[in-house]
Amino acid sequence: MIGLGEGELVEITLRTLAVSGSALMIALGIGLPIGIFLGQRRFSGRAAVVTGVNAGMGAPPVVVGLLVALLLWRSGPLGGLGWMYTPWAMVLAQALIALPMVVGITLAAVAALPEDWMLQVRTLGVSTGWRGWLLLREIRLGLFAAVIAALGGILSEVGAVMMVGGNLRGETRMLTTAILMHTQMGDFEAALGLAAVLFGLMISLAALLTVVQQSGRS
Repeated sequence: MIGLGEGELVEITLRTLAVSGSALMIALGIGLPIGIFLGQRRFSGRAAVVTGVNAGMGAPPVVVGLLVALLLWRSGPLGGLGWMYTPWAMVLAQALIALPMVVGITLAAVAALPEDWMLQVRTLGVSTGWRGWLLLREIRLGLFAAVIAALGGILSEVGAVMMVGGNLRGETRMLTTAILMHTQMGDFEAALGLAAVLFGLMISLAALLTVVQQSGRS
């Protein structure tokens, strides 16, 4: 199968989903509260923080990979964790790449709400937890956009994961790094086959999220 064993292809695909899915969950868990906070609150220094978030959305992934490598390198601040060239390092790099996207798009969705929306909700006398649920429901289209943008960004990323993961067979090889490796080897049949698998994966996930997004509008 496309120059690879079926077992190896399944292994690489599952690893890609596991690493990217874990990174996305971490980015959402950290980024959603930060984006909602920045969208609702006005405080001194907010403009600088938002500027940093916007800059992070356009930051080159290879630079993020370099920073993670410096952190996790044997002599780095987090070198004692022993994460370099492991899936944990790739999850960390991808989470840092996705985080600004989640924060920025969530922030924009919350900021787009009418100024008196929160005041109206508060006058209803509902609990804090229920207000949070209403807010998430109100900005759900923005949240889906954040998920799609973050997932697309990290699934297609190759420089950072190659830098901190190393493309080790059976350990850290992903679809993107395998495509790069086979292209460099001149094995274009395998590279094209892996690219088709990656593209199909991205289309399937985007279609699934779009169906959920559109069903929520009815």
